[in-house]
Amino acid sequence: MHCAYYEAGRCRSCTLIEQPYSHQLAGKQRQCEELLAGHAGLRWLPPVESRQHGFRNKAKMVAGGTVDEPTLGILDHDGHGVDLRGCGLHTPGIRAALPTLADFVARAGITPYDVPGRRGELKYLLLTESPDGELMLRFVLRSQEPVARIRKHLPGLRADLPDLVVVSVNLQPEHKAVLEGDREILLTEPETLRMRVNDVDLHLRPQSFFQTNTEMAAALYRQGREWVEEKAPAAVWDLYCGVGGFALHSAAPGREVVGIEASAEAIASARLSADEAGLGAAHFHAGDATAYALTAESAPDLVIVNPPRRGIGPELSAWLESSDVRDVVYSSCNAQSLARDLAAMPSLVPTRGRVLDMFPNTGHYEVMVLLERR
Repeated sequence: MHCAYYEAGRCRSCTLIEQPYSHQLAGKQRQCEELLAGHAGLRWLPPVESRQHGFRNKAKMVAGGTVDEPTLGILDHDGHGVDLRGCGLHTPGIRAALPTLADFVARAGITPYDVPGRRGELKYLLLTESPDGELMLRFVLRSQEPVARIRKHLPGLRADLPDLVVVSVNLQPEHKAVLEGDREILLTEPETLRMRVNDVDLHLRPQSFFQTNTEMAAALYRQGREWVEEKAPAAVWDLYCGVGGFALHSAAPGREVVGIEASAEAIASARLSADEAGLGAAHFHAGDATAYALTAESAPDLVIVNPPRRGIGPELSAWLESSDVRDVVYSSCNAQSLARDLAAMPSLVPTRGRVLDMFPNTGHYEVMVLLERR
């Protein structure tokens, strides 16, 4: 993949971009096989390829420059803005919208945050595109000072970007490397961005997590559904369920599905999706996944886990090992923590695995493993 930003040394985030894509994917497959080599019965399915460009459904653009000439991209080593509006990773709708958003920043007088000087307001623009081409925009600000101006100019922005559905402001007053704060101010009547994935409508609220590669997310959920249907469980838990992707894909007549996620925003989204789909047997609760499992009166037939990079950890691994759960679908963004967790659950044997290239041009990826109790 050719990238003028990379060749000019302005951005080096895509660390594998100089490798042929087939070599990138083979390296990821090889790493997984080496990390899980101790599981002799594990059969690997063919890896799922991604497009190298135009796949990223979310832009996390650091604001820099000046109010008259803002940059949207990253910061250099000195904390100054590097404009990356033309980044080829983003979906076409995002790339088309970013110049308009830069103009809006200037028109509304939202001063970009100067990291070295610790002054200014706009820290990030977060833009997400749905499979239908609709957009959700979030302004991450240091304070509420620019909110009135954003409201004033918002009708003009929506006229310029008719696909802009959800707009909000997130307040992050602290000077530290944290993307967003706790407080969100919604500026539009619609509260969610509809993400149509396979035959399931998911809803994304401003503070909800969603996979950054929609096509790979769809493949991930299809693989999870296939394994769940093969096992035909009467009850399923989806731990770390996010907006309910795995849980809603696993729902079926006569099957009870429970999703657990720490984010109340994500749970509200999952409940909305379940209600719209008429899935009365799908229930979602905000809380800690490990605490839920440890305090439950009984265990389901099958558990799906999709944890953050740190993995599920020793407590949940120990509970799964000693529980009556027959099968586990483990989706991981970190094969090293996956290998550690599998070692703590020797009774749950990995039988099938699959690499999905969620993050092409980098060393990151998603790997799914089906575990069966022996």
